[in-house]
Amino acid sequence: MARAVVNGISVSTGIAIGKAFFLNRSLSSRLPRQTVPSHMAEDERKRLVKGFADAVTELDAIRAKVPEELREHQLIIDSHLMMLKDPKFQKSAIKYVDDLNINAEWALDKAVNDFEKAFGALEDKYIRERMQDVRQVALRVQAKLIGGEANLRPVRGRVVLMAHDLTPADTIELEVNKLMAFVTTLGGKTSHTGILARTLNIPALVGAEELENTVVDGDLVIIDGLAGKVIVDPSDEELEHYYTLQNQFDDYQRTIMRGCQLPAETEDGYRVHVHANIELFEEVAAVIDNGGEGIGLFRTEYAYLNRTDLPDEEELAEKYSELAAIMSPRKVILRTLDLGADKFMSHFGSLDEANPALGLRAMRFCLKHQDMFRIQLRAILRASVHGNVSIMFPMISGLKEVLQAKSAITRAQQELREEGIPFDENMPIGVMIELPAAVMIAEILAQEVDFFSIGTNDLIQYSIGIDRTNPHVSYLYQPLHPAVVRSIKYVVDAGHRAGIGVSLCGEVASDPYCVPILMGMQVDSLSLTPQAIPGIKRILRQLNMQECKQLLKEVLSCRTVARINRLVTENIYKKYPEELTFFASLLDNDDIAG
Repeated sequence: MARAVVNGISVSTGIAIGKAFFLNRSLSSRLPRQTVPSHMAEDERKRLVKGFADAVTELDAIRAKVPEELREHQLIIDSHLMMLKDPKFQKSAIKYVDDLNINAEWALDKAVNDFEKAFGALEDKYIRERMQDVRQVALRVQAKLIGGEANLRPVRGRVVLMAHDLTPADTIELEVNKLMAFVTTLGGKTSHTGILARTLNIPALVGAEELENTVVDGDLVIIDGLAGKVIVDPSDEELEHYYTLQNQFDDYQRTIMRGCQLPAETEDGYRVHVHANIELFEEVAAVIDNGGEGIGLFRTEYAYLNRTDLPDEEELAEKYSELAAIMSPRKVILRTLDLGADKFMSHFGSLDEANPALGLRAMRFCLKHQDMFRIQLRAILRASVHGNVSIMFPMISGLKEVLQAKSAITRAQQELREEGIPFDENMPIGVMIELPAAVMIAEILAQEVDFFSIGTNDLIQYSIGIDRTNPHVSYLYQPLHPAVVRSIKYVVDAGHRAGIGVSLCGEVASDPYCVPILMGMQVDSLSLTPQAIPGIKRILRQLNMQECKQLLKEVLSCRTVARINRLVTENIYKKYPEELTFFASLLDNDDIAG
């Protein structure tokens, strides 16, 4: 048996077997915490300012030598530079020096703790996890303050890289061709570490909290990116098992990648489009490489994060236009801001809301802040000149919101006409169906828009009334709950009766247990994470629509989610044992119907 097993969160799948190369980036145990006489406070303030300036210089130099294979990750480095240059970040630390008469290292640590508390109070998991970026920036400054270097020691030979945390700048300083896998103590599902690892096509785990207490340099380790664990000092039997599993997984990956550029068409000729959900520009390459036929959901929130000011129209228009140009002629659907007021703390301040998830967020927030909304609409319209851009509004609960949003687009269009700025007069407009209210009035909404996109992650939570991140009730998060299946079918039917296309995004779109049922409903397109596209395309090409319709009919006749899960498992596992061995492991256990 192995000496130890460390659990983590898989953010890039695969199997790696090799020697651990540990970068102990946790400085907290080495940070001096001292009070200083009042007359020395000025010296500590100067040290802080210099620490930030030195970190900026270092990161600028790293950015200048980004290798071609990681060029798209410059945007993440840019976001770190913006935080370093943000005067409010420095001032919050300097204030602790002045108020408490403490040294610069301690003051910065306390300022970061304040940020961590603020981020931790936010509802949105993705936004909470952006606290990782603040920590990474502070770590670089702390290294300067204590006289250390943020630079990493050289890697000798091929290794499994382990670290307290890992930034894009870190990987640029490393020789990436020597890295077999990443494992970090910090991080969550949306960590940039995962994006980096998927770009390099190597396994990665984050959130392995016991890593630093368990693994040391030179340990032989197995990184199981399928099950999300690190096996330390494995036995001969475990090594034999994982070498076999590694070969099987690699063979499977080669198989699905060979066909990923083929169209997603069932055995009997039903064509479904497979698009990608992304939020960062550096993911565009993965969309194309994995056979994505377009971007079914581009989350525009990232441009508003990690900064004290709001992006202006020129900045947004340039980014959206670049995205559209790169993807052309493939479709790009830009979702307008899906954030709540509590996520704009530095600019708008936070609202005192008992339940922000049901408060002023998404479409409601945009309609309240019309100036901000107008800037984003104008930027999207300007990008639409490429002819492949659509706009989509999130969290619609009623017809009034759709009409107000469309009126805002009409006003923005008229402004651009008067200014002589070109745009696509026929840019498609869609809405996300993710609230039960929107489901029930789908026939009404369909008369006002060009397409629907069913956001299953929120639809499931709001329909069943559970928070999937709450461990006490996460078992209730069931994609094939009878209410969810009926809701999706109702929306698809309503859209088709009105003659508009219906897409489905969210984790259900990449669940091999759910896809045959969605095909039985004749969903027009699926939008999923880029790395899931090859496997789903392979499944789609093996489906038969008559069988899918029959399975849907049987599912609709079931009264309980347990019966549906058994029925689906029995049917799907017989046909796709390989997919369910490897591909289903990419999903959270709660997301798999079986």
